[in-house]
Amino acid sequence: MKTPNRDLLVLLRDEFMSEQAIEHEVEQLNEILFHVESVRNFCMAHEIVDLNKYKILSTHKFIVQVVKQKELKPFQFISNKN
Repeated sequence: MKTPNRDLLVLLRDEFMSEQAIEHEVEQLNEILFHVESVRNFCMAHEIVDLNKYKILSTHKFIVQVVKQKELKPFQFISNKN
């Protein structure tokens, strides 16, 4: 798996962790984030509320289409299902 280029702020409780243990911890965080930040998971956790058409769109196709737009149309919202 290719390691993404990102900045992570990791706060550790144990100040006596070795450099190797810290690198292992960061590797595990990157692996978790790689799976969680996928488009599929984003679409499962969000829906589009379109007040112009009085509809709630929750299909993968429409969510990706709306998110790729530069600006949302008026009264169109991305809502988290949680």
